[in-house]
Amino acid sequence: MRVWHAMWLQRIDTKIADLQKQEAEQEQGQKNRPQEPDWIVELGIGNGRPPIEVHVGGCYAAGKRRRPAPRDEARRLLTSGVRACTHCKPDAQLRILDTLRLYSPFLHGTSP
Repeated sequence: MRVWHAMWLQRIDTKIADLQKQEAEQEQGQKNRPQEPDWIVELGIGNGRPPIEVHVGGCYAAGKRRRPAPRDEARRLLTSGVRACTHCKPDAQLRILDTLRLYSPFLHGTSP
């Protein structure tokens, strides 16, 4: 009976040590994770991989083909006609609201 209990205690101690090691590794990984970019440009498929959508960094709707972008580039892309993500709304955060309406009122059915 003693041998059997000693065997189970050893298994329990080993499992606890493994879980503590795994937890420590996860904490270290989170500390060493690179900082999330402020803005993300989602890239298209094909020659040159043109930008197709701008996202706020960390947006869950951003596709796999993406790259970080500085604030100025994100603003330039949005004002040049690249789509803004409808989930994270980078145009609102960059204060580029209704720029298309300002420059082309006929697209929205209003007169100048």
